[in-house]
Amino acid sequence: MPATRAASDGVSSLLTDIRIHAVEATYTNETCRTPLKFGAVIVDEVPFCRVKVVVENGRGDVAEGWGGIFLMDLWAWPTPELPHQAKSAAMLEINRRYCCLVESATEAYHPIDLFVALEPELARLNREVCAEMALSPEQPFLGALVCASPVDAAVHDAFGNVNGIDSYGGYGPDFMCRDLSAFVGSEFKGRYPAQYIRPEYLPEVPIFHLVGGLDKLTRAEVDDSDPQDGLPNCLEDWVARDGMFCLKVKLRGTDLEWDIDRTLAVHRIGRMELAKLGEERLYLSADTNEQCEDPAYIVEYLRRIREANPQCFQDILYIEQPTERDLSAHRHDMRSIAALKPVIVDESLTGPESFDLALELGWSGIALKTCKGHSMDMILASKARHLGLLYTVQDLTNPSLALIHSVGLGARLYTMMGVEANSRQFFPESTLPGEKRVHEAIFTVRKGVARTDSLRGTGLGYQMERIASGG
Repeated sequence: MPATRAASDGVSSLLTDIRIHAVEATYTNETCRTPLKFGAVIVDEVPFCRVKVVVENGRGDVAEGWGGIFLMDLWAWPTPELPHQAKSAAMLEINRRYCCLVESATEAYHPIDLFVALEPELARLNREVCAEMALSPEQPFLGALVCASPVDAAVHDAFGNVNGIDSYGGYGPDFMCRDLSAFVGSEFKGRYPAQYIRPEYLPEVPIFHLVGGLDKLTRAEVDDSDPQDGLPNCLEDWVARDGMFCLKVKLRGTDLEWDIDRTLAVHRIGRMELAKLGEERLYLSADTNEQCEDPAYIVEYLRRIREANPQCFQDILYIEQPTERDLSAHRHDMRSIAALKPVIVDESLTGPESFDLALELGWSGIALKTCKGHSMDMILASKARHLGLLYTVQDLTNPSLALIHSVGLGARLYTMMGVEANSRQFFPESTLPGEKRVHEAIFTVRKGVARTDSLRGTGLGYQMERIASGG
């Protein structure tokens, strides 16, 4: 059970804080259109969790909220000695128990306070389930956050809906009884997330297209084995169709020549296809998903890229999580990479403590993901913005409500060049028809951007009534 709120809590939020009436999760198994390879794993199918919560505020108003995410053990818990099926089953069970935990909360809370209060219990559930299922090593806390994240999103959506506000409008002193100092230290006394986020959604957001480790790059590689569904089957056609000027390249991290050749090829194709469209912009990011033994690999990779193609080197925006997620295991000093290109911490980032350790070790910035919890995104985005650090909004191949949520998050933050969004490549059928109709400009990228016109109304902007009616 969450801790009881302190007696010193202010009274301004008494009418807007929410009590949880019900939490309901449903699960569907989603299959990749084409295999998604990142790091040392290949994703073929994964369960999608959709959560509905019902809440009541201090005025007695009742409303529901929604959230969704992939429970992707292959990213959150990539331990190779444990079978995928067992890890996936554990994540579903942790999600179910977390739903019950949130439903059992009797106090009224702001969503961020509720999430933070329940973190120790989430860690306990993670240990408990892994022990019961004899899974060792147990799931990293990152995976537990993934299990909790669709519930957290639904609570934030419901908070906005029941109070008749855009959820992002609820992160200031009029709605929060505690400021950021309660979460990230006394330096933030009197400061709230509202001071560090945009007051409105950006009208359009650049979208990063993922070039997976198995993705075909050229039309010459496409053959009859590829899907015949009218969607592109190679990078050339994706860029030509959607005008993608932001490309995220998945590297091996263990094969330097392959990684260099792959990056140069992606850059060449991107430049060529964009030139045909009259577009001069091209931005790359590179991600090994923890596969490098040490920072020296990426230093050599960047040095060789710069020698081979200075324009390609210039077009690389940042490097993402090159080394293992346990920052304390080897305490790699990332300053040698940061001197060449920003290096962004992703899988290692699970809260304020790992944020601080990453800074100590010379990382340049952080990767935010809705699958780590909307509440934690608000806290860490605020701290990063306050410190003048770079941050990105990354993806978990989010389809459906998860993509709407993630694009909305990116449109309310000061991200480093847009949002990753790749479900249109790998899970295009995992979104409901009503969601596609209402949010067509989010699910259909044009000229490399998603438009946010459809993010309106209360909560997280889903417009669930229109979605339910078919758009």
